[in-house]
Amino acid sequence: MSDAMIQAQRPGHDVDPKLLEILVCPLTKAPLEYDRERQELISRAARLAYPIRDGIPIMLADEARKLDESELSR
Repeated sequence: MSDAMIQAQRPGHDVDPKLLEILVCPLTKAPLEYDRERQELISRAARLAYPIRDGIPIMLADEARKLDESELSR
């Protein structure tokens, strides 16, 4: 993994756009959105938010948070 990708995954940093291009929702294969404030990757298609812990995206549906309607309309 490149230094830029490692640095981008640390809390308080943006995720490398190239990493976002290759990561998809494991359930729907839809693209993900990065929520910097919450350190989550959002799958609107699956209505889930996958956490990023210690700079590592946790791409497991069992670990994801369900999105409510107000979050989906943003």
